[in-house]
Amino acid sequence: MTGRPAPAVLPPSLRVWLGLIAALAALVVVVLGVLYADDSKPGMVDARIWAAVDGVRPPWRQVALATDFLGEPAGAATLVVATVTGCLLLRRPRAAVLTVAGVGMAVGTATLLKSLVGRTIHDAHLSYPSGHTAFFTALALVVALLATGRLGLGRTAGTSLVLAAALVAGAAMGWAQVALGAHYPTDVLGGWCTALVVVPATAWLVDRMADWLVDRTADADRRERR
Repeated sequence: MTGRPAPAVLPPSLRVWLGLIAALAALVVVVLGVLYADDSKPGMVDARIWAAVDGVRPPWRQVALATDFLGEPAGAATLVVATVTGCLLLRRPRAAVLTVAGVGMAVGTATLLKSLVGRTIHDAHLSYPSGHTAFFTALALVVALLATGRLGLGRTAGTSLVLAAALVAGAAMGWAQVALGAHYPTDVLGGWCTALVVVPATAWLVDRMADWLVDRTADADRRERR
């Protein structure tokens, strides 16, 4: 018999629903990327939202700056290290791997898409999709998946928790980016959807690779006993 050294990081009950959500999110990323390719100005929806949110004053500006810091290299590294440490203390090595791989892939994908789409803000800075939003949403998804596994939540409760965590994290970081004038609202949506695509896919790959290693180790042990 073979067994897993740790629980799956992507609960089987969530795979279908998160897969469907990831497919829809991928479609949104592509459509927005095509619409705003090589653009350098806000769209109609961007302009309306930006007018309502941009230029916040104290104390909300300080809140926006603090939130933005969590997506900067120093803040992001601190969050990742803290999350990995928590995963290891809870004996969830797959979640620790997903924290590094999933978050890294989300940010890397957002960076690649920026170069491919070529949308800019303030004349020079590549903006679509928002890497800060992709990072913060991806980290929230990892934590929510960990909580779902630890609590043994079913399909409905688990999916609700994961989506709620992604929505709260994406909204918080997205608001900060728009309020500070760093991104258009559609950049934020693109970053949010990027995380929804990348993290479930990475979690599935982490589980597949871990299961393959377990099976390979078990086969080697059986051969040694013969």
